[in-house]
Amino acid sequence: MQDCIFCRIVAKEAPATIVYEDDLVVAFHDIYPKAPVHILIVPRRHIPTLAHVTPEDEPVLGRLLYAARVIAQEQGILESGFRVIINTGRHGGQEVYHVHLHLLGGRPLGPMLVR
Repeated sequence: MQDCIFCRIVAKEAPATIVYEDDLVVAFHDIYPKAPVHILIVPRRHIPTLAHVTPEDEPVLGRLLYAARVIAQEQGILESGFRVIINTGRHGGQEVYHVHLHLLGGRPLGPMLVR
Protein backbone atom coordinates (compact mmCIF):
# COMPACT_ATOMS: atom_id res chain seq x y z
CA MET A 1 0.00 0.00 0.00
CA GLN A 2 1.97 2.96 -1.18
CA ASP A 3 -0.36 5.48 0.47
CA CYS A 4 0.91 4.08 3.79
CA ILE A 5 3.90 6.01 5.15
CA PHE A 6 5.35 2.89 6.78
CA CYS A 7 5.10 0.96 3.49
CA ARG A 8 6.98 3.81 1.80
CA ILE A 9 9.67 3.72 4.52
CA VAL A 10 10.02 -0.07 4.13
CA ALA A 11 10.38 0.42 0.36
CA LYS A 12 12.93 3.21 1.02
CA GLU A 13 10.69 5.68 -0.82
CA ALA A 14 10.34 7.90 2.27
CA PRO A 15 13.11 9.04 4.60
CA ALA A 16 13.70 7.42 7.98
CA THR A 17 16.64 6.71 10.24
CA ILE A 18 16.65 2.92 10.04
CA VAL A 19 18.29 1.15 12.99
CA TYR A 20 17.43 -2.47 12.18
CA GLU A 21 16.10 -4.50 9.29
CA ASP A 22 15.83 -8.12 8.33
CA ASP A 23 13.70 -10.21 6.01
CA LEU A 24 10.48 -9.62 8.02
CA VAL A 25 10.74 -6.28 9.84
CA VAL A 26 12.20 -2.78 9.63
CA ALA A 27 12.86 -0.48 12.61
CA PHE A 28 13.40 3.26 12.59
CA HIS A 29 13.38 6.27 14.91
CA ASP A 30 9.99 7.84 15.61
CA ILE A 31 9.93 11.42 14.30
CA TYR A 32 8.01 12.56 17.41
CA PRO A 33 9.84 10.69 20.20
CA LYS A 34 8.16 10.33 23.57
CA ALA A 35 11.33 9.04 25.30
CA PRO A 36 15.09 9.26 24.71
CA VAL A 37 14.79 5.96 22.81
CA HIS A 38 11.63 5.73 20.71
CA ILE A 39 11.86 3.33 17.82
CA LEU A 40 9.07 1.97 15.64
CA ILE A 41 9.32 -1.64 14.48
CA VAL A 42 7.07 -2.56 11.54
CA PRO A 43 6.48 -5.68 9.48
CA ARG A 44 7.62 -5.37 5.87
CA ARG A 45 4.23 -6.66 4.76
CA HIS A 46 1.30 -4.30 5.25
CA ILE A 47 -1.00 -5.46 8.04
CA PRO A 48 -3.43 -2.67 9.00
CA THR A 49 -4.06 -3.59 12.67
CA LEU A 50 -3.70 -6.47 15.10
CA ALA A 51 -7.39 -7.13 14.38
CA HIS A 52 -6.29 -8.15 10.86
CA VAL A 53 -3.61 -10.71 11.76
CA THR A 54 -3.97 -14.32 10.72
CA PRO A 55 -2.15 -17.49 11.80
CA GLU A 56 0.25 -16.90 8.90
CA ASP A 57 1.39 -13.68 10.60
CA GLU A 58 2.71 -15.48 13.68
CA PRO A 59 6.36 -15.49 12.47
CA VAL A 60 6.40 -11.74 11.84
CA LEU A 61 4.68 -10.96 15.15
CA GLY A 62 7.33 -12.97 16.99
CA ARG A 63 10.04 -11.21 15.00
CA LEU A 64 8.70 -7.81 16.08
CA LEU A 65 9.33 -8.78 19.70
CA TYR A 66 12.70 -10.38 18.99
CA ALA A 67 13.78 -7.25 17.09
CA ALA A 68 12.71 -5.15 20.10
CA ARG A 69 15.09 -7.13 22.30
CA VAL A 70 17.97 -6.81 19.82
CA ILE A 71 17.41 -3.08 19.38
CA ALA A 72 17.07 -2.54 23.15
CA GLN A 73 20.50 -4.09 23.56
CA GLU A 74 21.98 -2.00 20.73
CA GLN A 75 20.44 1.17 22.22
CA GLY A 76 21.81 0.41 25.70
CA ILE A 77 18.44 -0.01 27.42
CA LEU A 78 18.23 -3.80 27.73
CA GLU A 79 19.38 -3.87 31.36
CA SER A 80 17.67 -0.70 32.60
CA GLY A 81 14.35 -1.68 31.06
CA PHE A 82 12.07 -0.61 28.26
CA ARG A 83 8.44 -0.65 27.18
CA VAL A 84 6.82 -2.05 24.05
CA ILE A 85 3.42 -0.82 22.92
CA ILE A 86 1.17 -1.82 20.03
CA ASN A 87 -1.79 0.51 19.62
CA THR A 88 -4.75 -1.03 17.78
CA GLY A 89 -7.64 0.86 16.24
CA ARG A 90 -9.11 4.24 17.00
CA HIS A 91 -9.79 3.65 20.69
CA GLY A 92 -6.36 2.08 21.10
CA GLY A 93 -4.70 5.26 19.81
CA GLN A 94 -3.44 3.87 16.50
CA GLU A 95 -2.50 6.71 14.16
CA VAL A 96 -0.84 4.87 11.25
CA TYR A 97 -2.81 1.85 10.09
CA HIS A 98 0.15 -0.47 9.59
CA VAL A 99 0.91 -2.69 12.59
CA HIS A 100 3.87 -1.26 14.49
CA LEU A 101 5.53 -1.74 17.82
CA HIS A 102 6.79 1.25 19.80
CA LEU A 103 10.03 0.54 21.67
CA LEU A 104 10.52 3.17 24.38
CA GLY A 105 13.22 3.60 27.00
CA GLY A 106 16.16 5.61 28.21
CA ARG A 107 14.39 7.02 31.29
CA PRO A 108 11.73 5.94 33.81
CA LEU A 109 8.50 5.85 31.82
CA GLY A 110 5.94 6.14 34.61
CA PRO A 111 2.46 4.66 34.58
CA MET A 112 1.03 3.28 31.35
CA LEU A 113 -2.30 5.11 31.56
CA VAL A 114 -3.24 8.45 33.05
CA ARG A 115 -6.04 8.12 35.61
